[in-house]
Amino acid sequence: QDAFVAFHVDKVLVSKYLKSLQIGELAPDQPSIEPTKNKMLVKDFRELRATVEKMGLLKPNQLFFFLHLAHILLLDTAAWLILFYFGTSLLPFIVSLVVLTISQVQASWLQHDLGHLSVFRKTKWNHWLHKFVMCHLIGASAKWWTLLHSRHHAKPNCFQKDPDIDMHPFLFTLGKKFSVELGIKKKKYMPYNHQHKYFFITLPPLLFPTYFHCHTFYIAYTKRYWADLAWMLTFYIRFFFTYGLLLEIKSLLAYYFIFRMLESSWFVWVSQMNHIPMDIYYDNNLDWVSTQLQATCNVEQSLFNDWFTGHLNFQIEHHLFPTMPRHNYWKVAPLVKSLCAKHGIEYQRKPLLTAFADIV
Repeated sequence: QDAFVAFHVDKVLVSKYLKSLQIGELAPDQPSIEPTKNKMLVKDFRELRATVEKMGLLKPNQLFFFLHLAHILLLDTAAWLILFYFGTSLLPFIVSLVVLTISQVQASWLQHDLGHLSVFRKTKWNHWLHKFVMCHLIGASAKWWTLLHSRHHAKPNCFQKDPDIDMHPFLFTLGKKFSVELGIKKKKYMPYNHQHKYFFITLPPLLFPTYFHCHTFYIAYTKRYWADLAWMLTFYIRFFFTYGLLLEIKSLLAYYFIFRMLESSWFVWVSQMNHIPMDIYYDNNLDWVSTQLQATCNVEQSLFNDWFTGHLNFQIEHHLFPTMPRHNYWKVAPLVKSLCAKHGIEYQRKPLLTAFADIV
């Protein structure tokens, strides 16, 4: 199926795991596609994917990713050197915070590429570098991220299936249909009529330093991701040793918590601008293309937007082709747009600030 093809790079290897699951063949008189799925759209998308493969758009440019990693490491080093050379007064402290935040967010975009197996052709190489970037440079579990993010991609914006919308209805009520349902049931965990106000002081600054910190360690420990835990500890040892030489304990903890808050805010605004304003509801078992398009929208392209969002401004293309290297999204975008126009599906693209405003 399209989801299986989309997620896996080495089809020969993963197909071996399917043999034990095979029940039999469909009878000749049985339909090969479920009634909830658009047969012509599925057919056209599979032709598009074949075209994409022939064009070589699934092949990574490793120089692009090498330069991206190099600029992350340079910024990471520069953040410490600023405090080392210019002291720990307010101005160097703030500049160092900003530089480290940029490094961390850009590392988040790179680990996202590695987690989707889009940097190297060999799966193992992606996994190895993913551990280095996610565990050592960021301090979170690579397997934890893969576990959650794969579920998000399989069923984006589908209630009780997409972990990214687990905040509904406890912290926020998401989606117009769900808001009506909660109103009818008279369920209320928070003052939802004010959620557009308390969003600013809850989710963006606190997702990383509170929830993610606890959750990544909890999952890594309970699922026995011992290699990930060991890698994660190297981040904390490196950080508290190197910065502990320059900062007193209170300043060190403040520095750590502030950069995590800044990183969290950047990540939340970018990651949610493509999904939260879109349709959020129960899983209706639609075809792969319809499932992705009803839950995603794009942001206009520019050099800044590409860098600032880690190319997640091309969220539609990313969701349709999750293993595609991000430097090729702009090449496949016109083909996807044509497919949408042919089948009367809305292809949403908006300016960056409009996308942020739509979240609120």
